[in-house]
Amino acid sequence: MLKLSIVAYDFGIKENILRHLSSYGANVTVVPADTTADEVLALKPDGIFLSNGPGDPAGLPYAVEAVSGLIASGVPMFGICLGHQLIGRALGADTHRLKFGHHGGNHPVQHLPSGEVLITAQNHNYCVTAGDLNSSEVEITYKSLNDDSLEGLRMKNKPVFSVQFHPESAPGPHDAHDIFGEFFQMISGAK
Repeated sequence: MLKLSIVAYDFGIKENILRHLSSYGANVTVVPADTTADEVLALKPDGIFLSNGPGDPAGLPYAVEAVSGLIASGVPMFGICLGHQLIGRALGADTHRLKFGHHGGNHPVQHLPSGEVLITAQNHNYCVTAGDLNSSEVEITYKSLNDDSLEGLRMKNKPVFSVQFHPESAPGPHDAHDIFGEFFQMISGAK
């Protein structure tokens, strides 16, 4: 059986994310933040991962442009933290600065389809503006129980999803580790 090929954008990627992706038997190729959609697609990935990273996603128009092209390609894509915000912006949403930001390892987040609550690790100051998303194209999948901010989304017609929190969190709670499994199930379903 051939290993899956994952291209991971490095916006400030954490080593534990690479461990999680590799633990599913994937070959992971890490590319710089300014890599174009065409350059990534030339690598013929089975899936694309958008990493966490610091800063204001509004300051990364080149990354939003690449993400837009990757969404259009139909290749399965998963984003965490900044990667989530870039997907939101590529889908036409604005991002805004949170009053206090979310930092630390005890943030309750609700998975809206199931009602399940996860205790998550977070480290961000910006949030995707939920009201800007087209509800016929995007399902909001997670929300913060502290301030009702958007914590996850999934496209309805393309294999794209993302979360604001850090499912790879280490050290910390492991409630959200299965989200990596969702990514690989989505890739298998797309093949």
